[in-house]
Amino acid sequence: MIQNPILPGFNPDPCICRKGDDFYLAVSTFEWMPGLPVYHSRDLKHWEIYTHILTDDEKVDLKKLPSAKGIWAPCLTYCEAEDLFYVVYGVMNSMNARYFDVDNFLITAKDICGPWSEPVYLHSAGFDASLFHDDAGRKYVVSLDWETRENYEKPGAICLVEYDPDRQQIIGYPKRIWWGGTDRGCIEAPHLTKRNGHYYLMCAEGGTGYNHCVTMGRSTCVDGPYVKDPANPIVTSTPGYSYERHDPDHLKPQYYNPDSVLQKSGHGSYVDLPNGETYLVHLCARPFLPELRCTLGRETAIQKMMWTEDGWLRMADGGNLAQTEVPEPSLPDCPLPEPPAFDDFDGEVLGNYYYAPRILPERFADLKARPGFVRLRGQESRTSLNKVSILARKLTSVHARITTKMEFHPQVPQHSAGLILYYDNMNYLNLRRYRSETLGQDALLVLQMENGVRTEFLEERTPIEGDFVWLRLYIEERECWFEWSGDGEAYQKIGPKFDTSLFSDEYCKYGEFTGTMVGITCADRVRHSHYADFDFFEYLV
Repeated sequence: MIQNPILPGFNPDPCICRKGDDFYLAVSTFEWMPGLPVYHSRDLKHWEIYTHILTDDEKVDLKKLPSAKGIWAPCLTYCEAEDLFYVVYGVMNSMNARYFDVDNFLITAKDICGPWSEPVYLHSAGFDASLFHDDAGRKYVVSLDWETRENYEKPGAICLVEYDPDRQQIIGYPKRIWWGGTDRGCIEAPHLTKRNGHYYLMCAEGGTGYNHCVTMGRSTCVDGPYVKDPANPIVTSTPGYSYERHDPDHLKPQYYNPDSVLQKSGHGSYVDLPNGETYLVHLCARPFLPELRCTLGRETAIQKMMWTEDGWLRMADGGNLAQTEVPEPSLPDCPLPEPPAFDDFDGEVLGNYYYAPRILPERFADLKARPGFVRLRGQESRTSLNKVSILARKLTSVHARITTKMEFHPQVPQHSAGLILYYDNMNYLNLRRYRSETLGQDALLVLQMENGVRTEFLEERTPIEGDFVWLRLYIEERECWFEWSGDGEAYQKIGPKFDTSLFSDEYCKYGEFTGTMVGITCADRVRHSHYADFDFFEYLV
């Protein structure tokens, strides 16, 4: 059996495709770089982080964008006729006054690992844009046409426009073709496919929250009219009918289903196997109760599907409730490497499981300056939306122990470095070493940023000497806390225990849609040059 979620932690908006015997799955990254990770599998059960699509932070400039903006909802497709991978992605620039200003781009590559072509601007007609390869080389773009006018249903409708690959531009203006297959409202995430003479339009409805679902419509013409699947929604966490077209809010916590482990199930993408089997990937979440806070963010799950005799897609078990255990496909078992629990930084390049907010980690992380260490050059404060030195990986479990060994010699109070649990620039915990003028020496201090309110726990500030210090973060479900050691053997607690659930879409006021990260960090708010050396990073779950 396949255990869900297949990609735990911050892995939302999955889009899957197949080339031969290889399956590739891309997810959203918002303000994090490198952008759009691609996971690879050969059996749909074992997955490895394989490559990233957006690896140039100048071509894709995310600096100064608020949290939850940036790279949204990729569409990854493989065109067999051209032997070419296509990616459509959106850069969400602003959501002020609910205008949702987004730019959608298209890039291509012969190899999934690149190099990728220069971005082609498509349009700004809403988000979740995706590409469909029709017969005779014709291509179409579908997206959510975002609605801002009064007295119109929000957030809008699905629109379609033809794309001219020779001229590399759309033909005319997008046309609205679909208002949903249910009355849950908040339609988004369209994907067009074709099968047995029918065009199938798969969407997400109900908002990317607790009323989320996957729906389907079909037509004999690409621009419609589309007929609703009579069994909609085909995958969800909340079966049953609901009328929510009047409410544009995406979260809808009143639809939490206590009978479902996987909440928020929706935003799907399916793939047909050569043997006739079909599987669908979708986002999901696992909240803390009773507050319904999803610290790990929106994750990726998979469901076994089947096509009915009358040509509709259904879950293989005959229901529509997302399952945690799913039958495996008839494919050879193919285990793949996972990110290591212990990184001693002895390699020549950073592991592909590391990320940084808005800029590439290589902008500040150096493996060559001191062999066996990663050197982090300090930059702006962790609250900055510009250049921040945080080298982080995704939190994939609410049972974790994170440890690092650091050498850092701060010269002025604006120098600090240490261990961090980070949701966004206004919500994080930081155990840091800094220069205390009050104590006249270095000290360790826990700093909390909670929805923009900064708290330094001075009563537990600890004087420290010596070159090296070991820093540790424990996460045990709802509780998390820091410890430190001077020798790597005997650890002592520092600072209070914190509520892990605070790091979530539902609690954080300045960001949403992402997930919690853990990592190491350095700041030099004077000259952006002072550095900290980290000997290893250990992530145990």
